[in-house]
Amino acid sequence: MALSSEEIERYARHLVLPEVGGPGQNKLKAARVLVVGAGGLGAPILLYLAAAGVGHIGICDHDTVSLSNLQRQVIHTTSNIGKLKTQSAAEMMQAINPHVEVIQHTQRITAENAMELIKPYDVVADACDNFNTRFLVADACYFAKKPLVSAAVGQFDGQISTFKPYLKNANGEPNPTYRCFIGDLPERGMFPACEEAGILGALPGIIGAMQAMEVIKEILEIGDSLAGRILMYDALLARFFETKLSWNPANPLTGINPTVTSMREENYK
Repeated sequence: MALSSEEIERYARHLVLPEVGGPGQNKLKAARVLVVGAGGLGAPILLYLAAAGVGHIGICDHDTVSLSNLQRQVIHTTSNIGKLKTQSAAEMMQAINPHVEVIQHTQRITAENAMELIKPYDVVADACDNFNTRFLVADACYFAKKPLVSAAVGQFDGQISTFKPYLKNANGEPNPTYRCFIGDLPERGMFPACEEAGILGALPGIIGAMQAMEVIKEILEIGDSLAGRILMYDALLARFFETKLSWNPANPLTGINPTVTSMREENYK
């Protein structure tokens, strides 16, 4: 598909990159990305994907904008308090780039609707704020064979990885799943939410921007994927740490004796 003269000027800094160029920008324009969560992590993901020219961006979030969100959820503004986050985010994204189609999914993602939500998209970015939803999204992406860029943040630290467990690595083993990383679903209350523990506002901006970068890399098929690696960031020490993640043969999704064989609500409670 041909880029218009306005798009050529808009994406000029992409077009001069040999790794992107016209063909790569057209890949971005044709791509469909689902972002689960329009909060602290989702805000920078959505802004950068829109600015980059990703042509079709879905937002899944059922919440509304509140005043306490604005310390970190930079896609929302004071005038949008009380508005659905999907609508607030869509307005900002289209103000940045009117060429982007924004699809609003205003329902909560569940075991019942996850496959239907994810199916039309090429890549999924998990920007939610709880383990139950992270497990659900990760399992659904496995069953749908969609690459997942997943991240989480704490008070002063964050982590990010890409999961493609439907593919095998160079050793012929399946790529690791989110369940290989976390293990069993943590009990509710084991890890306090940011409402209780607090979070430094700039932190999700850093990790969310990295998620956007990894999504773009997956679309363009450039660079090294984070599949099989966990990248961790300690904001107070200003240091990044990386560790390898391997397939766990005992994991209940892709292990030798899998017990999670379909999307069922009881798997995420």
